[in-house]
Amino acid sequence: MSARIFIWVGHPRETSLSHGMADAYARGASAGGAEIRRMHLSDMQFDPDLHDGYHARKTLEPCLEEWRANILWANHVCWAYPQWWGGMPAKMKGVIDRAYLPGFAMRYHDDDPWWDKLLAGRSADVLMTADGPAWFDQVSYGRPAKLQVENLVLKFAGIKPVRTLQVGTVKDAKPEKIEAWLKQAEARGAAAARRLRA
Repeated sequence: MSARIFIWVGHPRETSLSHGMADAYARGASAGGAEIRRMHLSDMQFDPDLHDGYHARKTLEPCLEEWRANILWANHVCWAYPQWWGGMPAKMKGVIDRAYLPGFAMRYHDDDPWWDKLLAGRSADVLMTADGPAWFDQVSYGRPAKLQVENLVLKFAGIKPVRTLQVGTVKDAKPEKIEAWLKQAEARGAAAARRLRA
């Protein structure tokens, strides 16, 4: 099978550790023979609000159309972003609200409470940075950001398995710690390419 990986950097700033993690992941995936497409949230210009919910559809801006096309093209996605207040950045959530809609990500049934998962057949890696270690996030809060993206976004639309690498504490990390995280991200990319080509 060909390895087609869509990497999305969900940090609203133009440079960040999330970008570095995505760079490392892409190196590993490319070395493993994967074809890569990539988008940065910082380059995306769109209205993040779904004003009328699902009652009225808004025309998607070109960047949102491109984002959807890249997900459909890919057989694996990688999202790299920071955990802020137990979830993803607001602008990143805006992309999900606007573009990850019924008819694209899922289709609800008329006669029962279930839904069709329209993005099945894809897998995912999540590279999440945080200002606390993953063990503390687990013990104190149950890792809500991980549960949100894995269960309520990706798996909800049929994207699985989802493998999450959560690193921290970022705010006082020494260069050698950051380098170790980057190596982990690169290894994740290489492993994804290997699995997809098997």
